[in-house]
Amino acid sequence: MGATKSVTDASFVSDVLQSDKPVLVDFWAEWCAPCRKVSPLLEEIAGEMGDKVHIVKLNIDENPETARAYRVMSVPTLTIFKGGQPVQSVAGARPKGDLVRLIESAL
Repeated sequence: MGATKSVTDASFVSDVLQSDKPVLVDFWAEWCAPCRKVSPLLEEIAGEMGDKVHIVKLNIDENPETARAYRVMSVPTLTIFKGGQPVQSVAGARPKGDLVRLIESAL
């Protein structure tokens, strides 16, 4: 397991909304410095918690439809989905402990 997965507008429904596990979506952009800070933390968490949760990344510049549908106004925005619904969201770079608690809130 481990390692985050990239999703697109086209794969969002099957990869996120129809997932049998909670999914943490990292809405990010190439030009975003805080996004680059969060990325290695998410890789670590994916390695540690990959049996309980899927962690995926959606590039908002390449996939604007999904970002617009979920009203992502700043990046990074991290949203946890459970049963096809967004249950909690945070914006901005967060420490690993905060990200783990966000995921645990949906388990």
